[in-house]
Amino acid sequence: MDRQLDGAGDEGRGALHALSAAALGRAYAAGSLSPCEVVDAVVARVERLEPLVQALWAFDAGAARAAARESEARWRQGRPLSPLDGVPLTLKENIATRGTPMPLGSAATELVPAADDAPPAARLREAGCVLLARTTMPDYGMLSSGLSSFHGREGRLTRNPWDLATTPGGSSAGAGAAAAAGYGPLHLGTDIGGSIRLPATWCGIVGFKPSNGRVPIKPPYIGRVAGPMTRTVQDAALMMSVLARPDWRDTTSLPPQPIAWDDLDVDDDLRWLRGLRLGLWLDAGWGLPLDGAVRAAVEAAARRFEAAGAIVEPLPPFVQREMADGIDLFWRMRSWMDISALPPARRERVLPYIREWVAPGARYSAAQLFHGFSQIGVLREATVAATQPHDFVLAPVAPLTRYPAAHASPTNDPARAMEHIGFTLPFNMSEQPAVSVPCAHDADGAPVGLQIIGRRHDDLGVLRLARAWERLRPADALAPWPLTA
Repeated sequence: MDRQLDGAGDEGRGALHALSAAALGRAYAAGSLSPCEVVDAVVARVERLEPLVQALWAFDAGAARAAARESEARWRQGRPLSPLDGVPLTLKENIATRGTPMPLGSAATELVPAADDAPPAARLREAGCVLLARTTMPDYGMLSSGLSSFHGREGRLTRNPWDLATTPGGSSAGAGAAAAAGYGPLHLGTDIGGSIRLPATWCGIVGFKPSNGRVPIKPPYIGRVAGPMTRTVQDAALMMSVLARPDWRDTTSLPPQPIAWDDLDVDDDLRWLRGLRLGLWLDAGWGLPLDGAVRAAVEAAARRFEAAGAIVEPLPPFVQREMADGIDLFWRMRSWMDISALPPARRERVLPYIREWVAPGARYSAAQLFHGFSQIGVLREATVAATQPHDFVLAPVAPLTRYPAAHASPTNDPARAMEHIGFTLPFNMSEQPAVSVPCAHDADGAPVGLQIIGRRHDDLGVLRLARAWERLRPADALAPWPLTA
């Protein structure tokens, strides 16, 4: 694999880019580090690695340094806006920020500056986070790769820092790559079928998809959420403490709740795991077959939980091909309507793979569209019913550990574009919280993520179990952080 070992686990001053948000907050409070030092270190990291990783858009080192100076002044005065004040941040480029256009990954988009911050951007700005850049995504977020007609101009291609020949996944492609490359600790992605968790597993990071409505977002849509992409569960929880604050602009958002996001370690010796009922789901019921290395990693994790006192029970497949195909049809039709409404010259700029994927939408009947849309509800009911007997479910995130950076999807076939999201899609439709947390690596060193799913609205429970896994997993389960240089 095209990578070298790195000291990202070293929390000394020589590796400021690798420090967690929690560690930075403590250092800022103690006066042992300043936001300016940290932002300078992360900017240097970006400038060195970005020609290889190509994860960012609208990178503005000057604005980041100015924000860091303001944060430093607040810490010196003892008036930080939050524990995340001065912590470097990237945002997926479909999260609006005032004054910056949103290409949505597509060269067909007209670049008009956004009028306002979207809710997640507003909350993180209010917390004092230092925005470094926006992160890349494929056209309209409709791929699980970093392929993009906008960001891919002049041969650019977002790549996985673990292996530059492979994709970071998508559609939160740049966010996953930036987190793994050490572009600071906090990154925000979005997920409608796996777009946070897939890059998380392939980039070896934590990616949390909250319950729908937990994080206000604009515009809301069926299954769409925004969530943290970080290197630790604690940092994901810190982001959630900010992101879950209310915003009236999301008409589907949940009412605010007093969730103890900082209370991740329930007890010192993991006694709370005893008697916990965990479903083990290893057959999605459709899609690509499960790679042996992924299966082995998830089964090994289940055995660790079992040894800690949990009750692990097999969860049979509950998704049928008709459900997945119906949702695929509905998404094709929706995207075909959007793309066909573009002027011809702009329409031709959309990534050819996407144009081919949506083309059948021109032939679908109203009856087909209605049936396809109805499968969202069918899948939701099946998922909730299957998972309800268990406190949590353990599962793979993706059925494979890598695929080429230049491919739009693992099959690279628009007719079979969704074959890899069998383990992630159900929990968008059921609105259940799910996280990908680093679990192991395969024989070549590629990361493998463990997916943990909870009941609807039990976001804190999912993060607590993910934190328990961080404590349970063996020291040799993870390869060292990558350095692509």
